[in-house]
Amino acid sequence: MYENFKRSEWFRNDRFGMFIHWGLYAIPARGEWVRSREQIPDAAYQPFFDTFDPTGFDPASWARAAKAAGMKYAVMTAKHHDGFCLFDSALTDYKSTNTPAGRDLVRAYLDAFRVEGLKVGLYYSLLDWHHPDYPHFGDRHHPMRADVSFQGAEHRFDRYLAYLHGQVRELCSDYGKIDILWFDFSYDDMAGERWQADKLVRMVRELQRDVLIDNRLETSGEGFGSILESEPLPWSGDFASPEQIIPPEGLVNRRGEPVPWEACVTMNKNWGYCAGDQNFKPASMIVHKLVECVSKGGNLLLNVGPDARGRIPDESLRILAEVGKWMQYNGESVYGCGRATLPKPEWGRYTCCGNRVYAHVTEPPIGPLHLPGISREAIRSVRWLRDKSEVWLSGDWMTHGYRGQTFLDVDAFTHDCMLPDPVDTVFELELLTGLCPED
Repeated sequence: MYENFKRSEWFRNDRFGMFIHWGLYAIPARGEWVRSREQIPDAAYQPFFDTFDPTGFDPASWARAAKAAGMKYAVMTAKHHDGFCLFDSALTDYKSTNTPAGRDLVRAYLDAFRVEGLKVGLYYSLLDWHHPDYPHFGDRHHPMRADVSFQGAEHRFDRYLAYLHGQVRELCSDYGKIDILWFDFSYDDMAGERWQADKLVRMVRELQRDVLIDNRLETSGEGFGSILESEPLPWSGDFASPEQIIPPEGLVNRRGEPVPWEACVTMNKNWGYCAGDQNFKPASMIVHKLVECVSKGGNLLLNVGPDARGRIPDESLRILAEVGKWMQYNGESVYGCGRATLPKPEWGRYTCCGNRVYAHVTEPPIGPLHLPGISREAIRSVRWLRDKSEVWLSGDWMTHGYRGQTFLDVDAFTHDCMLPDPVDTVFELELLTGLCPED
């Protein structure tokens, strides 16, 4: 467990990443599960392969957008559940190099993001609705699960496992250093050693010693597997991956030790491009949720779903740019930070790094700002993080009745009863001692 925690040090420092879901499903533009949800057979899905030609694909622009948003790493789908590969696998013809795109899109992504200094990850689906030896009829998710013509059909799952392991070997051998390998996902009896998980992880570690592996060789987005147990299994992963939810109190194992985790979250309601889904989360909400993750010791992996041309939607780019403006001035309160041993304040959240506590104020106070859990004597200095200007502790008459409590004088920063940053005004408190749990 210590080795896993040490391996994830950079991950727990960087805190904010970009998830990229992209593939053939961008053409029907009804989300990445369209083939399963609508039970589309191979023949009806084939035209999307035959016409996949993302002429607007510019991974350098994706990387610049991620970096400008304050993201430090990215994870892209090398293969999703439909089995289509965005990389030039020698083990299949069902890949981007055989479409009008005519190129290895994973390699282009990796090259572009590395140029921007971002760490790179690859998503690989354990499911495969295109491979003939993946179970069809009766499987909970396969598009042909109810097609009686597949009832009793022979599927050599050992051949599929050889394919799966072979493709993972390609990704770990042929594309340079990979920082994250994001498997997705396990369900029912399709979990753990059903994937030959022990053998798979040992192979990955031989090829990519420092790569981080998620926990989904055992579970899916609603579970944790054995990573929270006192004695996790060898394929439990390096971090937990709650999906579309932020854990109420962060995550610790049975011994009470913190476990690295990352909430993966969509910007609208879908992972893959969905033309009709305009229900985007505002930038202010993204900032608040990022801070919430960090305050609980976790990361935020925020998704974009490029369209069939290979372009990140304009609304996603606009939101990312707004988040980036806030991060430009306040990233210090995110990177390298985690939870503080302090009660949650009513006005927002605390994040902590060593002897520095960051007060994220999302709801302006009436009068001085109460600092729960922090004594006046413990504070060396207070600054407004945006410009490092001094902030005074309050000695106003209205606080005299609350002995033993500490208040911050924010009156000089308010205008029309509002603090200067309506999204999240951050004050940096330098303390005489640290309040962050030891890593």
